[in-house]
Amino acid sequence: MQILLADAKTMNNATQISPTTTPAFQEKANNMALEMAGMDNMKLAKMLNCSLSTANEAWKRYQNFFNVSKMPAIMAYNGQAYKHLKAKEFNASELEFAQKHIWITSFLYGLLRPMDAIAPYRIEHNVKLQSANGMTLNTFWRDKLTDMLIESAKKDDNNYIIHLSTAEYEQLFDFKRVNKAVRIIHPLFYVRKNGNLKIQAVWAKTCRGAMTRFIIANHINTPERLKDFSYEGFVYEPELGEEAFPHFVKDV
Repeated sequence: MQILLADAKTMNNATQISPTTTPAFQEKANNMALEMAGMDNMKLAKMLNCSLSTANEAWKRYQNFFNVSKMPAIMAYNGQAYKHLKAKEFNASELEFAQKHIWITSFLYGLLRPMDAIAPYRIEHNVKLQSANGMTLNTFWRDKLTDMLIESAKKDDNNYIIHLSTAEYEQLFDFKRVNKAVRIIHPLFYVRKNGNLKIQAVWAKTCRGAMTRFIIANHINTPERLKDFSYEGFVYEPELGEEAFPHFVKDV
């Protein structure tokens, strides 16, 4: 069972734990980072659709990309999901299990295993780079990552992928092809108020991180056991959704 988890724009600058593996697409990431480092702040702000201050931070990251101390991917991000994943608390057994079962989606690195060595970066899915054959990053990565994801799931115990990434990152894959090759389980997290169900972004990110932690801590390798997940009032609702889209609901 393989788990898809999205990266995060918010990143740490250093970690106490050293990485142990190299990203599968390190050379491609290096070429992209080198091209990004050659851009000025104004061009970065336009390309990343961000403020000039955010572009300045991104510029500094790319200037230092090849010199900065690398971090394990799973501990490099500091977004909402990662705050509830709490990877820094994993013991050796949990890190070993995570390394075999988690893929972190990244527009710069493609797919990352948790202990892959990465540098801080910022990039968007619709960026076009010569180092990406003049394509948007979504298009550049699609076939490569689709092949890699299918291959890893087929090598695993039961051909399942637990989709805990975000909709934005679905563009990195040909999901029609993935669905034909393996089985995808996409948990959904809803807040219910006055009988109405709504996905709230912060809670959805929180639960994606917490569910990933639940899977790793319990060494779960079958999707049926996801039904036991509960967190901050979210519980499995068997009468809602379907097998491929289990619903977890919090009443407020």
